[in-house]
Amino acid sequence: MVATVAAGAVATAVAAVTADPQHLVPATLTVELTTLASGLRVVTETIPGALAASAGVWVGVGSRDEPAELAGVSHFLEHLLFKGTATRSARAIAEAIDRMGGEMNAFTTKEATAYYTRMPAPDLAAGMAILGDVLTAPALRDGDVESERAVILEELAADDDAPEDRAHVLTFESLFPGHPLGRETAGSRATVAAITADDVRAFFARWYRPATMVVAVAGPATHAEVLALVGSCFAGAGSGGERPPRQAPSDVVRPLAVLRRSTEQAHLVVAYRGPDRDDADREALDVLNHTLGGGMSSRLFEEIREQRGLAYSVFSAPSSYSDAGTLSIYAGTSPHQVHEVLDVIDTEVARIVAEGIGEDELAIAVGYLTGSFVLGLEDTGARMSRLGGHVTARGYVRPVAEQIERYRAVGHDDVRRVAERVLRGPRTVTVVGPVTKKSLAGRA
Repeated sequence: MVATVAAGAVATAVAAVTADPQHLVPATLTVELTTLASGLRVVTETIPGALAASAGVWVGVGSRDEPAELAGVSHFLEHLLFKGTATRSARAIAEAIDRMGGEMNAFTTKEATAYYTRMPAPDLAAGMAILGDVLTAPALRDGDVESERAVILEELAADDDAPEDRAHVLTFESLFPGHPLGRETAGSRATVAAITADDVRAFFARWYRPATMVVAVAGPATHAEVLALVGSCFAGAGSGGERPPRQAPSDVVRPLAVLRRSTEQAHLVVAYRGPDRDDADREALDVLNHTLGGGMSSRLFEEIREQRGLAYSVFSAPSSYSDAGTLSIYAGTSPHQVHEVLDVIDTEVARIVAEGIGEDELAIAVGYLTGSFVLGLEDTGARMSRLGGHVTARGYVRPVAEQIERYRAVGHDDVRRVAERVLRGPRTVTVVGPVTKKSLAGRA
């Protein structure tokens, strides 16, 4: 009886706390944003007592901002910045990061390129100095361009050998035909082979300017302390710059894409165009996605994997950009089961459009989204990444409590509306594996 009472008391206390999203955000956390005279934006989250600090630089240029003939140059440049600067060799950079027990990495997306480092809090100044050096004074030597070109060509070859990855690449080409959003982020073998050292240097000179960049730091340092570090570490950044102009894609999609490969499985993707990053239906799409295929309790996971045993891997996932978005459903299955998997997907999609989702499904989806969102902010690296991503994409950081409220505000009508909007729209079907386009005629 004592245990039962204690458990009930704990449950009541938890319910009282989580009913108000402000209780999920410690009052001691402070987010501050400053735009320097140079145009460089600096955003920080001060976390008193944190033992680690994370710093990153977001550059608001990605693969969609490249000329077609230079497709992959953002990713190429991302690789090259770690090859050394005027005062540091690539080995010296690696040794400095290892010496402090830290990590340093980068990634390129369709709309941004990010460079980041994570280290013990006392080593923040050293980490910031390295970031500032590689972002403002990279060597970009001819020889480094040639050696890294070979590495990137191997990376592309590895991706091409992964049929699931290839299916997703082809899906984007079909969702955004002829538009930069449809390109592979790393470019193609032809464009990577043709990019010159002068092309890379010119791209860096044009876009890696303060007005295009955001410095984000999360850890125990105060905003004033970070501003002082930025002032010294990014003194060579100059001033000004521009943000890339972008043209929204048309509504045209390519209905069917099949790449015949001698693989054990057929890798199937059914995809739809979705709302952009700041659309009012964005959170409703997340709820719809989780119910459809976003988790282990989702309809597609339950029906395709658990009940029918048609696939080991099956999931759905949304993506969003400044002016467009997607919702993709993936399953890897035996070639002779492709039509059955498509039938299940079509049935569940039609059912969710016609009926919406149940009360329990709504509660589970909202609970998952709010819980995983909070759990994803448990370290300084995640918090720093959120700061940099938000300021680069939106110009501000959406408060944690506000994001939780946006999820909790989603209702049945919102989910049904976004289901009608997305799942009744144009779609594309992509298959990579031992199947033919003729065998899939009429399934798009």
